[in-house]
Amino acid sequence: MIYICKDSELYALRLIDKIIGRVEELEKNYKAGRIVPEFDDKIIRELIEGNYRIIYYIGSEEAISILRVYHGARLLK
Repeated sequence: MIYICKDSELYALRLIDKIIGRVEELEKNYKAGRIVPEFDDKIIRELIEGNYRIIYYIGSEEAISILRVYHGARLLK
């Protein structure tokens, strides 16, 4: 987001709003995302928003932890 903000603060804020919107979908369906192929573990899932991957961990139906948000062109470490 830092790089986007350097070019356009408006686009960076729009992207942040979209990512937050995707994460809020987990309140209705915590299994909305797919299993992350790199981990192949049903409790580590991801949502996609544009070119970004939102990786999250399912602790329980009430406890979801966002692990990482990053550009999909980067390797998951």
